[in-house]
Amino acid sequence: MADIKDPENTILIELTGGTVTIELLADVAPLHVERMKTLARSGAYDNVAFHRVIEGFMAQTGDVQHGNMENDFNLGRAGTGGSDLGDVAAEFSKLPHDRGTIGAARSQNPNSANSQFFINFSDNHFLNGQYTVYGRVIEGMDHVDAIVKGEPPTHPDRMISMKVAADA
Repeated sequence: MADIKDPENTILIELTGGTVTIELLADVAPLHVERMKTLARSGAYDNVAFHRVIEGFMAQTGDVQHGNMENDFNLGRAGTGGSDLGDVAAEFSKLPHDRGTIGAARSQNPNSANSQFFINFSDNHFLNGQYTVYGRVIEGMDHVDAIVKGEPPTHPDRMISMKVAADA
């Protein structure tokens, strides 16, 4: 079991293979952290597909509008939506996009992050300063590595559930 220092700023994602524990960086990107916790607490991330998973790069998920595999799921639309909450402004920092870090997915507009995020499979330093880093996997990266690859995957994996550790 991971050593959880701050349960209020720790996320537990249940995947088919097991639990992924993510330490959220509230001091670095408070708006992004708050958005993830709000959506997790509402159950919005439960059953959401990993719709873009690129070997050696990253696994993207979090489209709560079109990615829920239990609710009118259309793989072709997954990745095009967000939540019913407004977009989140960029919170760039000096933190590098290292293996296991969580980045905010967005459109070309740096201030267009909403609900989607990605987990880096490798050190992707070419993303530094362009996408907000707001968390890091502290346990269960082997489960992330096992997510089915594809753009989109033919049979995508999903987040079975996402919870704030303080509520689990």
